[in-house]
Amino acid sequence: MAAGFGNSSYYDRQFRQSPALIRARRPYLFKNAVVGSAIAAFALGVYAYTISVIGQDEFEDVKVPSAPTQPEKK
Repeated sequence: MAAGFGNSSYYDRQFRQSPALIRARRPYLFKNAVVGSAIAAFALGVYAYTISVIGQDEFEDVKVPSAPTQPEKK
């Protein structure tokens, strides 16, 4: 059987990246890191904003129903 994943020349028998794969990925490494960091920062910002807004809510406008009445046992 051929080395790696099927007939792929990008991985060897130990599933390590070949120099060809490293060269092919090099132009995208920095751009992908920047985009990933931006997405993570956006997600953390939305989370922090949501937690801060929810923490300020007093929930005074929410009507709490009274306890249900128990039917009398005969």
